[in-house]
Amino acid sequence: MSTRFSLLFLLPLLSVAAHASDQGVWLLVETQPRVLKVMEGDEPMEVFTQIAIGRRGADFQKARGDDKTPLGEYRIGWINENSKFHRFFGFTYPNPDNAKRAYKEGMIGENTFRSILRSSLDERIPPQNTPLGGQIGIHGLGGANSAVHENFDWTRGCIAMTNQQIDRLTQWVRKGTLVVIR
Repeated sequence: MSTRFSLLFLLPLLSVAAHASDQGVWLLVETQPRVLKVMEGDEPMEVFTQIAIGRRGADFQKARGDDKTPLGEYRIGWINENSKFHRFFGFTYPNPDNAKRAYKEGMIGENTFRSILRSSLDERIPPQNTPLGGQIGIHGLGGANSAVHENFDWTRGCIAMTNQQIDRLTQWVRKGTLVVIR
């Protein structure tokens, strides 16, 4: 079996393992109509409206510097309580699905592909310095202009909320929380 084939064969197994461990509270980000829902099972527990996403929209295909929010399933990989954006919940982006798509399209090489897969299997934060970008997550405004936030998608790929919203969201989020962006 070729290396390329065996790596691509592992991806569905990673996805099944991730779904099997999903229990409790998770986050659903709907890029249209721009809401973030705190979910328990299929029931919304709290809904945050007027969130902002990347200035160039959302897409399954994301590259460093394209200002798009990545669609897909991620976990909260780290929490920064002292972010310049008030608070930051970092995603496990890029995930194996992002890596598979990018590898097939020639955006990343085999070493980067393997590194992303390995980090997922080991439940670590994936490399943040690949051609796919990194440092994607949910954050507050910090000192950003609230009028801009209310009227425009302004981030470089993250999901932004007001500082008050992210303070309320904090009670639901911990490292490992599932985040689904669609």
